[in-house]
Amino acid sequence: MTGPDPDSVTVVVPTRNNIRTIEACLRSVTEQTHPGVELIVVDNHSTDGTPQVAQRYADRVITAGPERSAQRNTGIEAAASAWVLWLDSDMVLPPRTVALALETARATGATGIALPERTVGEGFWTACRALERECYLDDPWLHNPRLVRRDYLLGDGAFHTDMSGPEDADLRMKMRQSGVGIELAPIIIDHDEGRLTVRDVMSKRYYYGRSIPAFAEQHEGAVGAQGKAVLRSYLRNHRRLLKDPAHAAGMVVLRAMEAGGYAAGARRGRKDRASA
Repeated sequence: MTGPDPDSVTVVVPTRNNIRTIEACLRSVTEQTHPGVELIVVDNHSTDGTPQVAQRYADRVITAGPERSAQRNTGIEAAASAWVLWLDSDMVLPPRTVALALETARATGATGIALPERTVGEGFWTACRALERECYLDDPWLHNPRLVRRDYLLGDGAFHTDMSGPEDADLRMKMRQSGVGIELAPIIIDHDEGRLTVRDVMSKRYYYGRSIPAFAEQHEGAVGAQGKAVLRSYLRNHRRLLKDPAHAAGMVVLRAMEAGGYAAGARRGRKDRASA
């Protein structure tokens, strides 16, 4: 029995109630120049029409939850390819993304390929987030893999289902610690964050923060190391930040708010783990 084509790719898109962005995301997958890309959408019981849009574009739509990590694992298990690329449903791929990611993997022998992101959207806080992401574009240590060999994801690389938010960094650190290669592809994908508000930022970081105790348990000292790496990126890009002082100041405020949200979420996460 032969295995899958070594250049075959499945794109897995976990989603829940993302009607605003889901169509652009899925269309960008179907428009890839790499032939035969399989598309699997794993929907967590959406009520806004997201599954109906997914049915028009995806090869398979699976209903599963309860969180993003479990949805990704479900899609990976259902894939029929050698590689899996997972994509949030508010992201858009340039047409050559899959082709260039595979070229990078072949050229380097890497098991995982990271795809740098830029934020797009409207409003002041979204512009602050976009400026922040520009500081990371060329920093391979801070980019999590997004295209990974499926056999690795079915084994040691399975997403940790106690995490929702830090699961990408958890995978990156597992791969780095075991010596599994991660490389950056020479392409940038768009992350459509819409019009960010303070409430959006705080609620999402609080939610992600609830997984920090599980993440810290797996990777001692990693939270602090991540923070230091982010600060080094800011310092390395200080000229870029000085050219846009208003959004740079907003970026600092945004990061401070996020830190507070993470801290509050982590406190709740520790209480939840203690009671469990």
